[in-house]
Amino acid sequence: MNTTSSSNPHFTLTTASDRPRSDQDQPQVDATRRVRAPGERALVLGGGGSAGNAWLIGVIAGLFDAGLDVTEADLIIGTSAGSTAAAQITSETPTDLLAAILTAASQQRTAPVRSDGGRVPIGPVADHMERTSRIIAAAEDAADMRRRMGAAALEMDAASDGSGQTRWRATVAARLSSQRWPERTVLITAVDALSGEPVVFDRHSGVDLVDAVAASTANGFGVPPYSIGESRYIDGGYRRNENADLAAGYARVLVLSPFGGRSRHPLEWGMQLAAQVDELRAGGSSVETIFPDDASLKAFGTNMMDLSTRPPAARAGYNQGRALAEPLTEFWR
Repeated sequence: MNTTSSSNPHFTLTTASDRPRSDQDQPQVDATRRVRAPGERALVLGGGGSAGNAWLIGVIAGLFDAGLDVTEADLIIGTSAGSTAAAQITSETPTDLLAAILTAASQQRTAPVRSDGGRVPIGPVADHMERTSRIIAAAEDAADMRRRMGAAALEMDAASDGSGQTRWRATVAARLSSQRWPERTVLITAVDALSGEPVVFDRHSGVDLVDAVAASTANGFGVPPYSIGESRYIDGGYRRNENADLAAGYARVLVLSPFGGRSRHPLEWGMQLAAQVDELRAGGSSVETIFPDDASLKAFGTNMMDLSTRPPAARAGYNQGRALAEPLTEFWR
């Protein structure tokens, strides 16, 4: 394998706890402000909806069954669907997580599920994309875009009955076999809906793991801005879809990107994965990225929020992971 790139377009290498108890006891929501000792290996799990989460689990399970356990990373960074995967792989084996997805195949639905368990028509997915695309087009820069996204999400939520928070927390909790932060370093990203500022949660933030994941997955489509204390949060993907730059200082960084490193934002904003990789390389990190292969992209279909895509996405990811285990072994170990 070449030390600067791989001929495989889907596998590239670049070298280089308790809730707040009072208004005065608010959570520390930026884990990056604390000095962390750089570790050896970091695993980055990007966003990608229901299909993306299943693909992430599939890839990790495929690597695991082929003898490469990337869940032993010193640092795990999770964003949106990747935040759920990050919490899941620290409390269950990849094999069991994959089995659960495949077992659920008999309960497939033809449309995504709202936070209250009901079906969401395919149309609103396109509406959400159009609405957010307009916000991106109108924004001056990434910070302005985040503020506008937060304001739009809060405006939409103002017309709701306010019960979405409880339902979404229950939905997220049901996906996690353990609701305790692991002892290893796990970072969960989100964006403050009121200020537009990016935030990062970890086990020292004074925020329950379930709440951190619920905040990171509050994408504004069927999932309202998520409240923690006096703050409201939206999807961590509005910071950067993978947030791989948070692994700065780690010698080896493995990034799994369900969206294949793509970004809907102007390149000059630096939101795309390539910019994050450049930053890591400049700091001395070696970086591997895994993107969905053709079989995985076919499994995703046209709507990555559609729950019926989960079993085929997981299977495709599993096959891809098994195939990549050998070339990745030297890098990871």
